[in-house]
Amino acid sequence: MPTARESLLDTALAALGTLPWSAVRMVDVAARARVSRQTLYNEFGSKEGLARALVRREADAYLLGVRRVLAAPAPPERNLVAVAEWTVARAAERPILRALLTDAWNDALPRPRPARAGARLAPVPAQRRADAGPPAPGELVAETAACAGERWAAGCELAVRLALSHVVAPPIAVPVPDARRADTQGGDAQCAEPESWRPITPAITSVIETILSVDTTSPRKTIP
Repeated sequence: MPTARESLLDTALAALGTLPWSAVRMVDVAARARVSRQTLYNEFGSKEGLARALVRREADAYLLGVRRVLAAPAPPERNLVAVAEWTVARAAERPILRALLTDAWNDALPRPRPARAGARLAPVPAQRRADAGPPAPGELVAETAACAGERWAAGCELAVRLALSHVVAPPIAVPVPDARRADTQGGDAQCAEPESWRPITPAITSVIETILSVDTTSPRKTIP
């Protein structure tokens, strides 16, 4: 059974599916999570504290997924490719994580600052950690690489950076004929949905696997 803190975070995240962060109200989050407003403020201190907790949880969940992928019984090179696949797939469905990894924030998302220096420490340990502020993209990539251990850290960092290049600059959509539009609009074609946030494609996976197979078999085990 989820704790009150997890229920509140889940509720706030669900609200972001339909509202920009500026329109998410603490009173509504508490009511929908079926807890008192006092409980909400005891956990997070403020709306800014709630934002910090949301963002930190996204980063932690991503890193936990990376560790699970790396622990799979497969050759290290394959696991590093799987990290790239996981990164793209996770970023596709988690806007906050996408912003954390790319620094491409928008007004609809919470972009919290660290708690101000000298502020009273939060009574909840998890909130004290969140109040340190979200990791910058480079810091999160470094944390991800560290999950692979010293021997494979460089390859893991390379896998993540290649994955992020797919997230930031995905393949360009190509025109695809639409039979119904052709019938009604004189043969016009429409563009296929951009692959911006789709799971990583087999072609991209193949490229990453080739690069990593060269890099990880190098005696230096470092990124050139």
